[in-house]
Amino acid sequence: MEFILNVLLMFLLIMQFAIVGRAILSWFDRSQSNPVSQFLIQLTEPIVAPIRAILPSMGMIDLSPLVAILVLLVLRTMLMAALM
Repeated sequence: MEFILNVLLMFLLIMQFAIVGRAILSWFDRSQSNPVSQFLIQLTEPIVAPIRAILPSMGMIDLSPLVAILVLLVLRTMLMAALM
């Protein structure tokens, strides 16, 4: 059981870094034609898209990556508490 929780914790951490990387690359690669950008979008879109659908539009500002990171952080905290 501990191994599964550790794997889940690692997965959530990787997803957090992927979302941060996606957000940073979006500042530099607006066309999203870079293969790294495309990979990060494909990896994180299943998490970010449902949040984007729920959040109200704020014009050019997309807060869904920030909310996704916060949700992942809460999940990681809950899993770490379960490990203790």
